[in-house]
Amino acid sequence: ILFLIAERLRNLGKFTFADIASYRLDQNRIRTFAAVGSLTVVCFYLIVQMVGAGQLIQLLFGLEYNMAVVAVGILMMVYVTFGGMTATTWVQIIKACLLLGGGIVLLFLTLSQFGWSLEALFGKAIESHKAGAKIMVPGSLMANPISAFSLTLGLVFGTAGLPHIMMRFFTVPNAKEARKSVFYATGFIGLFFLVTIVLGAGAITIVGTNPSFFEGGVVGGKLIGGGNMPVMHLAKAVGGDIFLGFLSAVAFATILAVVSGLALAGASAISHDLYARVIKKGQASSADELRVTRIATIFLGVAAIGLGIAFKDQNVLFLVALAFGVASSVNFPVLILSMYWKGLTTRGALWGGIAGLISSVGLVVLSPAVWVKVLGNPAPIFPYDHPAIISMTLAFFITWLMSVTDKSARAAKEAEAYNEQYIRAQTGLGAAGAHSH
Repeated sequence: ILFLIAERLRNLGKFTFADIASYRLDQNRIRTFAAVGSLTVVCFYLIVQMVGAGQLIQLLFGLEYNMAVVAVGILMMVYVTFGGMTATTWVQIIKACLLLGGGIVLLFLTLSQFGWSLEALFGKAIESHKAGAKIMVPGSLMANPISAFSLTLGLVFGTAGLPHIMMRFFTVPNAKEARKSVFYATGFIGLFFLVTIVLGAGAITIVGTNPSFFEGGVVGGKLIGGGNMPVMHLAKAVGGDIFLGFLSAVAFATILAVVSGLALAGASAISHDLYARVIKKGQASSADELRVTRIATIFLGVAAIGLGIAFKDQNVLFLVALAFGVASSVNFPVLILSMYWKGLTTRGALWGGIAGLISSVGLVVLSPAVWVKVLGNPAPIFPYDHPAIISMTLAFFITWLMSVTDKSARAAKEAEAYNEQYIRAQTGLGAAGAHSH
């Protein structure tokens, strides 16, 4: 999916994905919509990071959860306000190296406990877990085929709709480097997912059978630190307190890096799209944009703290899926159609994007995860946890329908402008520049 968009993103945009979506469409309306879509995704994803950070610091330092979330929020605000994109990029690079290295060391330490045999590891995990051999098949998260398919749609297409992911493509010098970046990232991410499979089985066996990792010393009771902490306990079990301290520092750096990237993406949507282009009509200076970015970062930090406290008891893996579901329904359809479909019009992009936003957020609120677990209602109104199967389909359909029925003069001009956009997307040059080139 990222290969589909990497080169065109780099050639058409400069700061945010709205640069691409509004290239030949109405600047004001599309940028306003894109900013709202980006901020919605950013807020969902911020919840994930803040909950993870709060639980991690609570486990490590014994700080009360709410205090831990506030501390992370303040750190993030300071980091982004004074460090900007350069600091955010460097912390991403450093934490990626440490995370991969630490994960692989943990993999080897875990395997060494089972004579370097994957068969012995998984055999022991099946023996140790109350579900037995059922742990080797898709779990309850994928029990319903519609929910499973919906989750898959969200995870695959949502990747290309995450503002802090797209923003990375604007930091490389050219389209060739953007493609190379995707290639390396895909390889490293694939490797890390393979590592986590082994760590999961190791945690079931080593952590799940050790009473010292459970509250009250009772195996099968509540895990100390909650359901997001098994790998940290595994690090302590196989590598001692020093390795636990190292991995915890890496996990904290990872959270800070992602939170900083999210805050920067959200603040850029506010300063670059809403303030500079919509309110100031392109007349804002760089200094003004920077000032608004810093103010927006503080507001986003406060919002992140509030959301982190509100969603304290949610499983963060599930919330990641929610963020991807919204990204796949709001940002992705408009982005991909603006780059690849000549017939897209401003009316189509707006109506389709709004349909995706309302349906994805609305269905999330009405789903079991929020309607029952957060709001405390007895039964959900929408039966599935993941909205993408309905919201993403609806977004594409409404975008197509409203575009093909738009017979206005503006729509005709937008279709004509596609050729110049195509040349720019392929070469990085405008039509005149490509001709002289």
